[in-house]
Amino acid sequence: MSRTMSLRTLLNDNTRSAAPELIRREADRHGGAAAIRCLACGHRCLIRDGRAGVCRVRFNRGGELRVPGGYVAGVQVDPIEKKPFYHAFPGRDALSFGMLGCDFHCGYCQNWVTSQALRDDAAVSLPEFCTPEQIVELAVEHDAPVMVSTYNEPLITSEWAVDVFKLARERGIVCGYVSNGNGTPEVLEFIRPYVDLYKVDLKGFDDKHYRELGGVLSNVLDTVRRLKAMGFWVEIVTLVVPGFNDSDDELRQIADFIASVSPDIPWHMTAFHPDYKMQDVRRTPAEALLRAYDIGRQAGLRFCYPGNLHGSVGERENTRCASCGETLIRRRGFYVEENRMGPHGACPKCGARTPGVWETTAPRCSDGDGVPRPVRLR
Repeated sequence: MSRTMSLRTLLNDNTRSAAPELIRREADRHGGAAAIRCLACGHRCLIRDGRAGVCRVRFNRGGELRVPGGYVAGVQVDPIEKKPFYHAFPGRDALSFGMLGCDFHCGYCQNWVTSQALRDDAAVSLPEFCTPEQIVELAVEHDAPVMVSTYNEPLITSEWAVDVFKLARERGIVCGYVSNGNGTPEVLEFIRPYVDLYKVDLKGFDDKHYRELGGVLSNVLDTVRRLKAMGFWVEIVTLVVPGFNDSDDELRQIADFIASVSPDIPWHMTAFHPDYKMQDVRRTPAEALLRAYDIGRQAGLRFCYPGNLHGSVGERENTRCASCGETLIRRRGFYVEENRMGPHGACPKCGARTPGVWETTAPRCSDGDGVPRPVRLR
């Protein structure tokens, strides 16, 4: 038996029922148990008895959709800037946790050991079974005001995230998703009472390339629009991959789209490094990120952040007041060296408020040293 088959058996024995809001029962024309339309991601898989969806982790067993629950495949405390969120709780730590599986299969995935664990025997990441209470207590213990579902695609494990986030909100913790954005109206409505922060990985603006990764561009764009309309705090990241999505034309289309939704959405353009199945592609040079930055600013985006090449992009990692240009947050990589914002994001010079999710009494610099810290469940 392959390692993925053994892992699938283990996970299938430790699942929970899907949320009623995320399924629709449909007649099975083949006469078996009822087929189920899964609404957790944009694939909207019709899953017949004994079969799984594209994600491999949501499956039909005897007419019941079983979904992930009761474990983590990774958990650590690290700077919220690493997610990256630059306009939410600057200088603070976030507790990050993830599960296994993804509805995409990106060849350059930097979290492939968790996202592709049910597709690739080389992806070695074992689950650690736990309760929502254990995860939330970790956040409290480490004084993390934010919890984020990440490492795999959180949309396909939304029931578990909601189980955790319900308890987190009771403790005053703000919750977020780090996601590919392949959503549905149903799943966004399901998570909205518990999720405030949402980072979308907008992988390009070429539908052919998106389909190679396992998605559809228009669905991601619709999700971004819907997230903004529903009041999530949205930040967007584009991993700039040489020869894949780094042309001026494609970067300009991305920037124009974001600006059409809102010029206040922060756009992070980050550097690719060879990983997983794309070991033969060169690293993204700083010049490509600076070019993307200029394109974003020309498109009218007020907050553009080159990332992953810290020290090579000048002061562009800093947050400046869009009204007067005053430096509000000065960063060195994921470390906040200085936070000069007033309450609710007010500029100390002109008083204009920068959009974001700000603390009334935020730390003036990072609480920690900017180094991720694996933590243990108890």
